[in-house]
Amino acid sequence: MSPIVPSVFACGICLRSLHAVSARPYARPRFKLATRPFIEIARYNALTFSLEPDLSDRLAVWPQYVMPKRALTVLAGRMAGASLGTLTHWFINRFVARYEVDMSQAAEADTSTYASFNEFFTRPLRKGARPLANAAFVSPVDGAISQCGAIERDQIFQAKGHHYSSRALLGGDAPLAALFDNGQFATLYLSPRDYHRIHMPCDGHLLRMIYVPGDLFSVNPTTARGVPGLFARNERVVCVFEGAQGPFVLTLVGATIVGSMQTMWHGLVNPPRPGVVQEWRYETHNIQLQQGQEMGRFLLGSTVVMLFPQGVMQFNPDWTPTRPIQMGEAMGRLI
Repeated sequence: MSPIVPSVFACGICLRSLHAVSARPYARPRFKLATRPFIEIARYNALTFSLEPDLSDRLAVWPQYVMPKRALTVLAGRMAGASLGTLTHWFINRFVARYEVDMSQAAEADTSTYASFNEFFTRPLRKGARPLANAAFVSPVDGAISQCGAIERDQIFQAKGHHYSSRALLGGDAPLAALFDNGQFATLYLSPRDYHRIHMPCDGHLLRMIYVPGDLFSVNPTTARGVPGLFARNERVVCVFEGAQGPFVLTLVGATIVGSMQTMWHGLVNPPRPGVVQEWRYETHNIQLQQGQEMGRFLLGSTVVMLFPQGVMQFNPDWTPTRPIQMGEAMGRLI
């Protein structure tokens, strides 16, 4: 038997636990038995005490600080890329049932045609499934809005009680980060059931790509509420573009079980994971991508963080946190 066969079961368990809230991505977490002693102690000390949501979220994500996230991710990547025949198809079918994946949207709805889990996970949609809205900026992904709005000087809102800096997100590049001071941002979460290809929100000329090493926490909403600076501490790939409206950034954020991220111009960016910042310059390569064109993929999905400069774009009024979105729908307009 292949040595990676047992990883199917191990990674299946990890996917189930790490994304337990993904089917209802913004449902409030329920208290587990393990948190009850904390509640009882609090009630004993103060009759009016109530457990704050951020404390419950921190308790929920505590195991991620000690679990071997990198080893699990490497194992998941090997499993997802393997062609194991009947076992692969069994796992895909279990995944479809567990996360209620809508295969009618896929170009190939028959799960038995996918040789590996990665082929299934990065499946293309059928033609016409995601028409582009007549808008200056469209959603680059299917998923849900984690947060969006104004960057306060250089601070990006993550969740209640949590902000992080644009400089930290962009791997410490202060001049690049300064371009987005007081601009706009959008953090878009892709749950396991979603389509996992990433498209362009508007036309853009590729300037740079920066790989930033980091941790591999899950990026589900509970973890976003419980881990400070989550999106600026996880592994990520920063893609810098120049558009008609000025520079903009799409940052692909990695997570536990995310085997790799890839772009259309480079292919797989990780692995390898060298542990240091790496940069590729494309100013003279004339890589032009049109609005709606595919720019990258998640192999076991994650989150996209977009940055736009001040005075360039305004989000549609209905773009609010927790709202489900589809690739190609109107995201915003030029100011």
